[in-house]
Amino acid sequence: MHSLQFTAESSSNGMHERDFTVGGIPGVLWSPVSSAADRAPLILMAHGGGNHKKHPAMSGRAQRLVTGCGFHVAVIDAPGHGDRPRTAHDEAEIAELFRARAAGEPEGPIVVRYNDHLAELAVPEYQATLDALQKLPEIGTDGLVGFWGINMGTAIGVPFVATEPRITAAVFGQHWPDVLAEKAKQITIPIEFDMQWDDEHISREEGLALFDAFASKEKSLHVNSGKHKELPRFEVDSAVRFFARHLGGAVTATA
Repeated sequence: MHSLQFTAESSSNGMHERDFTVGGIPGVLWSPVSSAADRAPLILMAHGGGNHKKHPAMSGRAQRLVTGCGFHVAVIDAPGHGDRPRTAHDEAEIAELFRARAAGEPEGPIVVRYNDHLAELAVPEYQATLDALQKLPEIGTDGLVGFWGINMGTAIGVPFVATEPRITAAVFGQHWPDVLAEKAKQITIPIEFDMQWDDEHISREEGLALFDAFASKEKSLHVNSGKHKELPRFEVDSAVRFFARHLGGAVTATA
């Protein structure tokens, strides 16, 4: 079992930021500055394709959860992303994606295939990261844990949550159902699901099919007009309230 090693730390804007590695996998843990050692729920997040653990989307969501709810938030770099080197397989898949995009061909089949490959690698990494983080006294083995991942984060998150009983609630969205629907059928925890009605890559039927596959008794579908990259910022507010409701946080005005 890999142990967690902190490699750097800083504080700003009400958040205590600690870089770490678990078995060589780089990650970041954000906690409230005023109570970094206090017990609180943990939200694991997964970033989107082509991004990294400290992408503004990740740090922005963490800011809401940390300063608004008092939660701890952690993200690791996906394989071939951020501070992790690309393999020859990564380079080939990315080149094929750019080729299809330039030719006006559907990107979905390539993204689904590549994300499925990344998920096979990332799921055990997230399990090891959760194991290590729960050894921290401010998180603990009996603390509540949520998961938040959109796009590629959903490709990683659905198989992770399907096999991880420690997750209490999850936010997913914006992905094809192809390889995820069967895994979604294994998920029964509360979920919130985002999709764009005018997504140029993922059809309405595909988005609805993935949402419908979840076996959760409580699941909310959030549909907004707009294209793939136009998910409204207010959906972050909704996700924060969702996690506060299920993990016991009280959302403050800063959230």
